[in-house]
Amino acid sequence: MSELARTPLYELHSSLGARMVPFAGYEMPVQYALGVMKEHLWTREHAGLFDVSHMGQVLVRPRSGDVADAARAYEAMVPQALLGLGEGRQRYGFFTNDAGGIEDDLMIANRGDHLFVVVNAACKDKDVAHMTAQLSDACEVELLDDRALLALQGPEAEQALARLVPAVAAMRFMDVGVFDWDGTELWVSRSGYTGEDGYEVSVPEARAVALAEALLAMDEVEVIGLGARDSLRLEAGLCLYGSDIDETTSPVEAALEWAIQKARRKGGDREGGFPGADRILSELENGAARRRVGILPEGRAPMRAGTALFDGATEVGHVTSGAFGPSIEAPMSMGYVATGVSETGTALTGEVRGKRLPATVAAMPFRPANFKR
Repeated sequence: MSELARTPLYELHSSLGARMVPFAGYEMPVQYALGVMKEHLWTREHAGLFDVSHMGQVLVRPRSGDVADAARAYEAMVPQALLGLGEGRQRYGFFTNDAGGIEDDLMIANRGDHLFVVVNAACKDKDVAHMTAQLSDACEVELLDDRALLALQGPEAEQALARLVPAVAAMRFMDVGVFDWDGTELWVSRSGYTGEDGYEVSVPEARAVALAEALLAMDEVEVIGLGARDSLRLEAGLCLYGSDIDETTSPVEAALEWAIQKARRKGGDREGGFPGADRILSELENGAARRRVGILPEGRAPMRAGTALFDGATEVGHVTSGAFGPSIEAPMSMGYVATGVSETGTALTGEVRGKRLPATVAAMPFRPANFKR
């Protein structure tokens, strides 16, 4: 794995007994001594600490000094309304292509005089090149290489982080802020990708281990690997880019239309104007031919990615993610099916090792989210 990159926490992971695997060009911890099942349940019950430093952290600074100019320019790349995004708030978004597919999903924050964007690790070089090409007239785009990113997730995340930074307790879901911890500037958002309350914390690389160790010294905090991160996000009904959404998937097919605000839709004051708008606006009005749905297989065996789904003898879709859900104590999957069989409760079958096994279309999330509204 010598050609793989390492995060600033690599040595800490090793000292904690992590099993390291290649992921998005990095050596990343997939699990620790607790194991995936216990790490998952710990996060649901207490607070789990994740290293997500492989993600791309990007500053988008308007050349004019007015963040509205950066937001306006950014709206030419995404279907989201950013001009109405208040200072200290962030929004889920996605880059679209001319065919209406999703090139990456991302988080976009208004930091007062600039935008702060977090993109997926596997896409960050492509995303930065795209932003630079599209925004260079209006903005400076900088990919940061001197900050780590930690996620603290779970119902006890607030009490843990507030011991170090008391002001984070007042944050709401999707708030962002800058806070001092022991002379170090932390960039904190109240967000995450587990379905739990929690925070994502950008910290200078030189202080990342100290922050992680300060949190792990607390009884309610355990270190958690990518294995549990995946089962947590799947229980929460959240997409993994490259698996559940990709450049061929439209936001409406992916059931992500909730992330497209009224201002960018037909009749809105900034209707369209983003790549793939013709297709996406049409599908918002008329629907798409297929739909991302939850799938609950009967029995105990998960239906994993690639499993073909059938309505009677007719193949109607496929699974994109599947695993056992430790919190729901049952297998769970998500995938795409023809819109005509996408209603919750529809009985389907999935082909597993040559056998057709029963499954039911289910609403997501599989377990209710616990975000702090």
